Amino acid sequence: MTFFFIFFYNTLSSADTIQVFTLPELYEHIHRYHPVVRQAELLPQQAQQEVRLARGAFDPYLNSYFDQKAFKSQEYYSKWNSLVKIPLWFGTDLKLGYEHNTGTYLNPENKTDTGGQTYAGISLPIGQGWLMDQRRATIRQAQAFTQVAEADKIKILNKLLLEATKDYWEWAFAYQKWLLYTHAYDLAVVRYRGVRERAAQGDLAAIDTVEARIEVNNRKLLHQQAWTDYQNGRLILSNYLWQEGQPPVELVTAATPLLPDALHRPVTPDSLQQLVQFARQQHPEILKLQAKLRQLEIEKRLAADKFKPKLTLDYNFLRSNFDFPVESFSSNSLLNNYKLGVSFQYPLLLRAERGKFKLSKLKPTDNALDLQQTTRNLETSLQTTYNELTLLESQIKTQEQLAQQAEILRNGEQIRFENGESSLFLINTREMNLVNYRLKLWELKIKYAKTHASLYWAAGMQP
Repeated sequence: MTFFFIFFYNTLSSADTIQVFTLPELYEHIHRYHPVVRQAELLPQQAQQEVRLARGAFDPYLNSYFDQKAFKSQEYYSKWNSLVKIPLWFGTDLKLGYEHNTGTYLNPENKTDTGGQTYAGISLPIGQGWLMDQRRATIRQAQAFTQVAEADKIKILNKLLLEATKDYWEWAFAYQKWLLYTHAYDLAVVRYRGVRERAAQGDLAAIDTVEARIEVNNRKLLHQQAWTDYQNGRLILSNYLWQEGQPPVELVTAATPLLPDALHRPVTPDSLQQLVQFARQQHPEILKLQAKLRQLEIEKRLAADKFKPKLTLDYNFLRSNFDFPVESFSSNSLLNNYKLGVSFQYPLLLRAERGKFKLSKLKPTDNALDLQQTTRNLETSLQTTYNELTLLESQIKTQEQLAQQAEILRNGEQIRFENGESSLFLINTREMNLVNYRLKLWELKIKYAKTHASLYWAAGMQP
């Protein structure tokens, strides 16, 4: 496990042994502790609370009011009305209440029996609000928003992992460059010592020691820069390392990357088609646009419902006190003990309704066009990334051949130099050419690994 060699800043030790820090271990650490991952995980939870908030419109509620007036020791009126209202899904509200009104100057229509009056009723929208209303639209849109939040979570996580992957491979490249320059510097030091001894014995001119010393210093500068780049890469990678409830952590200097040869996974045309198909169905941007389209369709249905008249029927069945025997629900009783109301409202010009409906029709069209363009862009991005991968595979093979040929030239020049048939300048040139060819090879391999991760990210998958 990687946690064995990850320590706090103040616990680094020179006694640390070399440990390989792999990319899967980095992913594991990010998934478990990174603050951005924790923030992303909050998005679906927030969306669920939005759904709960929308469902609150269907919560039963209790309403009660008391109004009393007395003047010069005379009670004008005393009114008390308590009501339990239960909203139902299809725009209907059920009501159960108790009303008790008394007083000398009480409006006769509000008068109740001595023990008060109980009522049970229903409020039924016959026109507008029967098939769709604001309460149901809000819930449906909140439910669609949960899919948007989940897509945003995936998008944030994939982006973070892609950045971490690229930084990991940059660190791996800096490590390999440091190894190459370390070896080149060691060779230059050994050669300088040999040249100095041969010059002391008269086999070589004294000026050759200057040539060898210059090469040592040049390679020393490259080696020092490579070491700095390697350590900076380690520090940048440490930005992704956290521990729960503790400060950020840092990789020890002894940690080394796993170089990408073992992770070389060619992508076939069939694999590309699978990635394209996945992107069409599961890419976060596609999922967000699909969820948004569902929200807009709900908004369109709500706008279309506004063309209907507001026609509401209210019926309350009345009884004295809390007396509700079974026989009280007979047709005769229902038709003789009730309070009935009908309300009607309809705008004559419908300008606001027509304008809102037209807008609600344009928005899904705009979203559908956006979905088409986004899908096309994703497919193009996948294809161009795949083409770049294919090119890099070819370039890596060519660069491997160049590095092998440069090694042959360096080895041949070394033999000629030992036989006195070549110069120090030529052997140093051949050797640095070999280093540069190998460095270019690793640069291509690292670029391939980063492009490989970008391909899966473009498909909406984790790298």
